[in-house]
Amino acid sequence: MAAPLPRMTPEQSRAWLALISTAELLPAALDTQLQRDASLTHYEFMVLSSLQRGGPMRLSDLAAATNATLPRASKVVRRLQQRDLVERSGSDDDRRSVLLTLTTQGRRTLVLATPGHFETVHRLVLDQLGPEELVALADALEPVVQALDPQRRFGPFRA
Repeated sequence: MAAPLPRMTPEQSRAWLALISTAELLPAALDTQLQRDASLTHYEFMVLSSLQRGGPMRLSDLAAATNATLPRASKVVRRLQQRDLVERSGSDDDRRSVLLTLTTQGRRTLVLATPGHFETVHRLVLDQLGPEELVALADALEPVVQALDPQRRFGPFRA
């Protein structure tokens, strides 16, 4: 006899479908706005933001901070470097390491892209929820993030 399949309660199903729908729909909406207004993908915006927050970073650290594979991060960094938004330099501590930093143009691009990005985040997510709902959303999702990233390597949750 086959093992029974785990089932979801109606509440679990509703929460799961809302979460997975958000996870699928939100990145495309953010990409659309950023590409239209700043000629950036959402991932490129995350790379620039990570470098702004974290200062010079090794590619492996940047990949972890943006939840990307090394090849993807490397390809995107190469594109950003060709656009003079990111630069590579040698590390004083380890001659084998290459550090990535924002250029002046990269900082400018990020500063100019941020207001439109924040407006979109507000319109699509934050303004749809009241203050209590925002607290409840953060309280609900932070343990999920912790389960997905126990070493706290991703972006704003980095240790």
